[in-house]
Amino acid sequence: MLTNLQQQPADALLALIKLHNADPRADKIDLGVGVYRTGEGDTPVFGAIKAAERKLVEEQDSKAYLGPEGDMGFVEALMPYVFGKESPDMGGRIEGMQTPGGTGSLRIALAVAKRAGIRRVIVGVPSWPNHAQICADLGLDVVEFNHATQAGHTDMDALRGALANVGEGDAILLHGCCHNPTGIDYSHAEWDEIAQLLSQTKVLPILDLAYQGLGNGMEEDAYGLRRVLVAVPEALISYSCDKNFGLYRDRVGALYVMAAAGEDLPRMMSNAHSLARANWSQPPDHGAAAVRLILEDEGLTAQWLDELDQMRDRMRQVRATLAAAGKAGAVDLTAFGGQNGLFSIVPISKEQVLEMREKHGIYMAGSGRINVAGLTMGNIDKFVAAVAEVTA
Repeated sequence: MLTNLQQQPADALLALIKLHNADPRADKIDLGVGVYRTGEGDTPVFGAIKAAERKLVEEQDSKAYLGPEGDMGFVEALMPYVFGKESPDMGGRIEGMQTPGGTGSLRIALAVAKRAGIRRVIVGVPSWPNHAQICADLGLDVVEFNHATQAGHTDMDALRGALANVGEGDAILLHGCCHNPTGIDYSHAEWDEIAQLLSQTKVLPILDLAYQGLGNGMEEDAYGLRRVLVAVPEALISYSCDKNFGLYRDRVGALYVMAAAGEDLPRMMSNAHSLARANWSQPPDHGAAAVRLILEDEGLTAQWLDELDQMRDRMRQVRATLAAAGKAGAVDLTAFGGQNGLFSIVPISKEQVLEMREKHGIYMAGSGRINVAGLTMGNIDKFVAAVAEVTA
């Protein structure tokens, strides 16, 4: 029977990694892999994580099962940073569970939404490829609208049009901050309008917050999510610690459910738990336990936030340098300075992306998406010159 399986296309990003690794050029540049890099090109383990892991080794007295909800101490310790310190559970209306990374959280969120009767998911494009893949695997229809304009701004007209045509059975998937892959985020005023528009519909918001702290700061990056949650009765929130704690391979995430009434949460969470049980039984403990130890310790929390600030400042420096370069051939890099997070899209063709790779050893996704953290003060001039050459 297994011979009936059809060959699936290779993951383009994984293929790009292999090509980069095989390239012998010493000055090659990897802008494809979505991980943070220092100015020296490294992806280090946070000092706060190292300290928490040492503490975990010394103090953890069991490796027994925790259950499908995972480490609830981690889930609850994270909530004030996501939802605000004043009322992190929105008056008893929010409950969560641990998941294997943001991908696991999104999988369960969309599966819960389907069980609740959601049939269509409204998604701004371009978006993270796995959004559409998970929806397709679950049998959910994806309805697309343009996230951004050709000029590099959010396309509010497209969003308004999408929300004008939603009804029961629809969900909308929104990036909380640091939009992947464009880096183009909604302003506070735009989030205010989005919240108001959502309050006038029966659409279910699914908020993907995968990069909190990498845009403008932990509090600033939560503005849109919090604004929406005040305006709507129900929502699903997918959270990832992989980026802002540097725990990529440990897969640390959380799913939060906001109910119209607190008494509905046990029924909702029972569905999330049963889906988790069927998918992975329970999430890996180590990374989440390390995050919990950081958030329970004032000194480690301060160290983590300082390290996060340094990451954000470096990416801001790269973006400011790109913006200062202005025009590179036919590409205007100025807009990069106002974008957020790890990613941006260079508006070049697939043929020009290939030319960047073959002639200059610069590796980026076929869409033109780059990881700005792959740029350093030592290679950024080469990148700008290469863009200018291939688009001249």
